[in-house]
Amino acid sequence: MKKVLVVLIIIIGSSLQAQNPGIGDAASPSVRISSGIVRGIAQDGVAVFKGIPYAAPPVGEYRWRPPQPVIPWEGIRDALAFGPDCAQGGWGTAPGTIREGSSEDCLYLNLWIPAGARPKNKLPVMVWIHGGAFVGGSGASAATSGEAFAKQGVILMTFNYRLGRLGHFAFPALSAEHPDEPKGSYAFMDMIAALQWVQDNIAAFGGDPNNVTIFGQSAGGVAVHSLLTIPQAKGLFHKAISHSGGGRDGVLTGRPMNKENADPFYPVSAETIGINFARRHGIDGTDANALAKLRSLSVEEIVDGGQESDGEGGPRTYSGPILDGKLVVETAESAYKAGRQLNVPLIIGSCSAEIGGSFVNFAGTKEELFSLFGELEDDAKAAYDPEGNKEFDEVQTLFNTDWVWAEPARFAARFFAAGDMPAYIFHYGYVPANMRERMRYGAGHGAEIPYVFNNLNSRRGADKTTKADEEVARILNTYWANFAKTGNPNGAGLPVWPNYGTAKEEILDIQPDGNIVGKPDTRKARLDVIEKASSGSNRVRIQSRGGI
Repeated sequence: MKKVLVVLIIIIGSSLQAQNPGIGDAASPSVRISSGIVRGIAQDGVAVFKGIPYAAPPVGEYRWRPPQPVIPWEGIRDALAFGPDCAQGGWGTAPGTIREGSSEDCLYLNLWIPAGARPKNKLPVMVWIHGGAFVGGSGASAATSGEAFAKQGVILMTFNYRLGRLGHFAFPALSAEHPDEPKGSYAFMDMIAALQWVQDNIAAFGGDPNNVTIFGQSAGGVAVHSLLTIPQAKGLFHKAISHSGGGRDGVLTGRPMNKENADPFYPVSAETIGINFARRHGIDGTDANALAKLRSLSVEEIVDGGQESDGEGGPRTYSGPILDGKLVVETAESAYKAGRQLNVPLIIGSCSAEIGGSFVNFAGTKEELFSLFGELEDDAKAAYDPEGNKEFDEVQTLFNTDWVWAEPARFAARFFAAGDMPAYIFHYGYVPANMRERMRYGAGHGAEIPYVFNNLNSRRGADKTTKADEEVARILNTYWANFAKTGNPNGAGLPVWPNYGTAKEEILDIQPDGNIVGKPDTRKARLDVIEKASSGSNRVRIQSRGGI
């Protein structure tokens, strides 16, 4: 009788196991999460779940409110297609329209899972925050698909967050409405809600909620800095990577909610910008009735390019992230200086030639640019043009890159290193052979993304890949996966990436020809002069514009 019971137990256990295969074992894997059952698709060793809602649609009464809980569904929800991107205009969009495929109903996420993953596996999780100047972008870009990460044993999640005035907006009646709620930067609230979804649900997919790495580029890199300094984000992630996200103030990192500001970069408050926007649409007053009229505007009227008059005769401006005092309590720079950031392992870096032109100021010649440095003019010339023979376009591109991204990245890394946390700096300069004529000064803004994700056939990758392209992509994707697993990017078969420290100041240099080496930072003289200028009275004279 005892033997019969044992056999029955084995049979029943085997049957249950057959009904509950690993996430990537079945062609149509299904997983139960807090809001219902989702069904994805598995192929080539990776299970993919797309378009999973992580919050209720932020429409109607929920416009300019924190993300609300998802309404549970009955039965099985197919997770086979990306959800709509968040409402945005974008290049070439006609006035009064939004980009095709975007919508105000947009709070969806996507997952790439290694084959055979089970809840007990506790796989590392990476959460990608897309860029786009906080007015554009998507979690469904071909360049950021997660197959390569999944094949490295890492779960990748991408998601959408509210953009433009739907993502960052202030108005007096909003401040008074629901006084217990945070206000202003709804995009950051969405990011926190997505990370909370990971905490609540990722174990069902085989992920470890206690090993989450956030990473993002451009505005997504700025968001990484913000999440490192927003108290409500504490405990939701454990490692961070910022691509081209700066680290200092001055790049849309926080506008006061309701106080006018003497800072020339933020002369008016976010609420003033909101009032001016309402007046443009014939909405007077600042009470609940005016707010109701704002909520009745179409999404096309809200999006309209993301800009509005500052009310002072100045340039049209979009508020960007907002210092509301409850959610966003300070800028990243002030938090780092005071040691109030989340102390977690960090990778940070930028490309070698991010953006040229008048991105930072309107200087038209080398002489005019160097004169903006004031008493540091000779230092700037020695650092950027020691022989006096460089083209203005090259000098301006390098200056823009260092001012907005490279020096602020070093600034941030120093504080993490001082807190005895691993900090790794990268300098991405690789340019594919078939693009070197077009990218004469180095790698531009976002050039590293298809290599980090090892998606070289995406629209942002090389037109025709070479062995050098494939090797750079393999190495970078492995560095990032290793960091997600252990907090250290290094591993077998990889060039050693030195931990940054102020004594040796070593970084990982991804060179134009694809050679990758850990070495002292050869940009030191340039970054030192930028540090002096950005920390003193020269800052106002040098930066007359900016933003990503």
